[in-house]
Amino acid sequence: MDIDEDLYFKLANLLYKHEAPKRKALSSRYPFLKKPILYLKHNSRTISNLLDLQLKCYQSKDSLPMIVARHQSVLRRRLGDSDLELQEQKITNLKQAIKHLDGLVIEPNHIFSLWHSIGKPTYDKGYVDGMLLANGAVVPGLGGGLCQLSNFLYWIFLHTSMQTIERYHHSMDVFPDSGRTLPFGGGATILYNFIDLKMKNTSNQPLQLKIWLTDTHLKGQVLTTERIPEKYHIIEKNHCFVKRGETYFRYNEILKECRVNGVLQSTENITTNFAPVLYKVTPDYITNNAFVLVDFTDKDLTKL
Repeated sequence: MDIDEDLYFKLANLLYKHEAPKRKALSSRYPFLKKPILYLKHNSRTISNLLDLQLKCYQSKDSLPMIVARHQSVLRRRLGDSDLELQEQKITNLKQAIKHLDGLVIEPNHIFSLWHSIGKPTYDKGYVDGMLLANGAVVPGLGGGLCQLSNFLYWIFLHTSMQTIERYHHSMDVFPDSGRTLPFGGGATILYNFIDLKMKNTSNQPLQLKIWLTDTHLKGQVLTTERIPEKYHIIEKNHCFVKRGETYFRYNEILKECRVNGVLQSTENITTNFAPVLYKVTPDYITNNAFVLVDFTDKDLTKL
């Protein structure tokens, strides 16, 4: 399928940057520095959060009356060849985390921080080893599976007036699609506590998070005091796979529309994703899913 010229050159530029030599992180060049660097990052973030007076949410047992947004996420989904037992342990971790989130009220101009709200996962708090992603590989780790929570929260907050203050997207496409209902790259990755999800309530009403687990789903709602006329829709543009020799990449653009009584008020660019694909991509996979494929295998990127 043909794509427009602007997108073609945008993809070529992203490929060129990906192939350009990259400066290695200090902890990669000197592995013995990894723990001290993490220690400094953890403590620096803890101090900055304590000093940030806008990080001030509280839990309430009373539910606000109006529903702004709702969402649900399947708890057990086949993710490549990952260990299903790790997904069961993920559910244990989700149960521990949502204890600190259910009923959470975010007042106008205040900021929600996931890590500031749930704290550090530890075995003493009831957390267990679940599924973590490390350099594109699935490994067991303490608190594993909480990325499903951050993905869930980011998606439901996108359908409100919440403004993104801090959010990191996944840098790799690790698993082939299996029952995907949301756009690729529409989640938020986290790592205690300096890779966080922070969202600010920019409305003039309090917003309250209700979140719970069923046997099959993580479910939630965002509530408020009075009807809000704005409705938010998340749309995907220019989704495609990019081939470069035997390597594949995945690309898309995610936008947020605001409508009032069905009339478009604004469109905001949320994110652009360009990530290497780690699973095997076959012609059948592209065809059966009706994906667009852009092939740069024989192209000299310096002449485009």
